[in-house]
Amino acid sequence: MKLHALTGLAAAALSLVSARIIAPLDPRVVYDGYRVYRVNTHAALDSVESQIRHLRFVNFNPDTIDHLDLAVAPDDIDAFDALGLDAAVVHEDLGRDIHSEGPLRPYQRKTGSADLPDLEWFDSYHSYDDHLRFLEDLHLAFPDNSELVTAGESHEGRPIQGIHFWGENGKGGRPAVYWHATVHAREWITTMTVEYLMYQLISGYLDGTEEVKAIVDAYDFYVLPVVNPDGFVHTQTTDRLWRKNRQPRGAETCVGTDVNRNWPHFWNVTGGASDDPCAQTFRGLCPGDTAEMRSLVTFTDEVASANDDGIKLFIDWHSYGHLILLPYGGNCDARVENYERQMELAAGTARAVETVAGSKYVVGPVCDELYAASGGSMDYVYDVAGAELAWAYELSPADAAGGGFVLPADQILPTVVENWEGMRWLLATM
Repeated sequence: MKLHALTGLAAAALSLVSARIIAPLDPRVVYDGYRVYRVNTHAALDSVESQIRHLRFVNFNPDTIDHLDLAVAPDDIDAFDALGLDAAVVHEDLGRDIHSEGPLRPYQRKTGSADLPDLEWFDSYHSYDDHLRFLEDLHLAFPDNSELVTAGESHEGRPIQGIHFWGENGKGGRPAVYWHATVHAREWITTMTVEYLMYQLISGYLDGTEEVKAIVDAYDFYVLPVVNPDGFVHTQTTDRLWRKNRQPRGAETCVGTDVNRNWPHFWNVTGGASDDPCAQTFRGLCPGDTAEMRSLVTFTDEVASANDDGIKLFIDWHSYGHLILLPYGGNCDARVENYERQMELAAGTARAVETVAGSKYVVGPVCDELYAASGGSMDYVYDVAGAELAWAYELSPADAAGGGFVLPADQILPTVVENWEGMRWLLATM
């Protein structure tokens, strides 16, 4: 199977020199003084949206069932309050919250060592290039049982890079566990979470931990920690709350497509995706018309065909909300064929997470628990790529009051540790 494998040195070089930035960086967006509200829509979303259309705001969670989380610009706060909406303030100053995430800490590599990176990696957030270096070091610590893989390139030419690792049975011989993260660029905690899961699996295998060794021996793991690298870099250099990719659309003044509304399955058949290039959920002009999606479809289909039993588990990691979501987002009248089994395993995963610190995750189909979402990953991976289990997983915090997309660095470890417990249970059970 061709999975675009790269040697460690080649991957590192690609990450640093191939990005063809298509325009100068925009001025940095500052959110100082933005106030975050949770608005109860009372099932009248269109009415609320029409009332706030003239204001400057950032919509945290588009098209939810019963509420909106909005960050309103300082100059528009009085006008927003005058609307008399059923709204509660959950953060007085979004800019202050962003500062609380702390600076991006440079990664200190262990030069000349094949040891795993230090766990202090999970004490802070990091640059995109450092994430690529971290991936390379995971591979170097597990060289005979892993390879760096590149699913393709982003619109601006950055590698969509990940790692494939396996146990004693050799690569390609077991069902696949396949994880995506950071398709929505501002969801930084997702990158850190999948990296922690990989870290625990590889370190446990190297330590001879019996349960972990059995898990790694049972599956082939394919992990892409940043599937929207252009957007991710943009959040770190220019706009912390950027969601989409960075693809311009001809004469349109707005930039970016929501890659998780661009999958070529159930595209534009339900709500939750927009035809407005300025919208957070812009679906593109036709199915799969982004560089990122072309790469992901090819890679996903290769993973599905490379393993004897296809894809056992797919998870697209997101934040926030404490939710484990099942298909379908593009067909709200349907249930997956193995619905009871998927619900049973999702509920067990949620219970395992809760044992660590009490975090409560809700489980259910995305249409029931969140919103319709045409053109989403899990519908494609379940229906087209044939995955047995296909989920979208919304991490911490539980709501906007807990920080929303802006999660302080001291919350990274609590989040990743409790979700390792959930995944440890799931991988040993399914």
